[in-house]
Amino acid sequence: MSALLEQIRSSLLNLVGDGIRLMPGYLFAIAILLITRYIARFIQRLVAIAARRTVRSLSLQSLFIQTSYVAAWIVGVLIACVIAIPSMRLGDIIGLLGLGSVAIGFAFQDIFKNFLAGVLLLLNEPFRLGDQIIVNGFEGTVEEITIRSTQIRTYDGERVVIPNAIVFTSPVHVLTAFPHRRTDLALGIDYQTALPEALDLLLTTVLEVKGVLSQPAPEIDLVEFGESSINLMVRYWTKPQIAEIRQTKSRVILALKTACDHAQIGIPYPTRRLYVEPQQNGSSTQRSPS
Repeated sequence: MSALLEQIRSSLLNLVGDGIRLMPGYLFAIAILLITRYIARFIQRLVAIAARRTVRSLSLQSLFIQTSYVAAWIVGVLIACVIAIPSMRLGDIIGLLGLGSVAIGFAFQDIFKNFLAGVLLLLNEPFRLGDQIIVNGFEGTVEEITIRSTQIRTYDGERVVIPNAIVFTSPVHVLTAFPHRRTDLALGIDYQTALPEALDLLLTTVLEVKGVLSQPAPEIDLVEFGESSINLMVRYWTKPQIAEIRQTKSRVILALKTACDHAQIGIPYPTRRLYVEPQQNGSSTQRSPS
């Protein structure tokens, strides 16, 4: 029994001795991690300044800034591990990471998938910061593309964070990919209207509306003979932002209605006639427009 206690005592003393011997390395490793925090931020700021001066793409600037921060932390953690465990070499750490790569890959496959998708999005630039997009049922303005997620701000002031893997594998509708977008506005005019004069008047009116671009030029197409009107389609181009489209559309509707009123061009609405069957007492048939 005394021999067992002596062995336990000896083991505890060895553990304490090893802990005291390794304590400076642990403290130094912790200091390295604390210093790495400030160095990583400093490197991030330097890369940000250099990227803004040399790279025009905001997406690539973001990629360089984020990867520099992550790389600084990786180097700091590796140095701290080598200092905390002197017997472990840098090659041993790399080998250990290689042996555990399969297990780490299964455990963090979603993280790695989003990371790789984020890098590809920033490199390929299917859309850029400030673009208005529709993805996975959400529509809004791209605020930030990180190495994990894409953040968009909806038009009603909400933020939506979408994992990059979903963005990368989903169809993305980029509303602001080109410098202008077309709006189609339906309009019906009375059958008694002289069409050539009316088309010239409506086209001139649309061109004078603020926000309507002269190039590409607006068009007015005759669509069909409707039940109560000849139906037209007014097609005009504006800047691609949704606010510009909405405001310009209101101005176009107001201008077209005012122009039709001044030219006495009727904008009819569908009418129906109601027929009442004669009753048995011999009363006459009644009809009235609805």
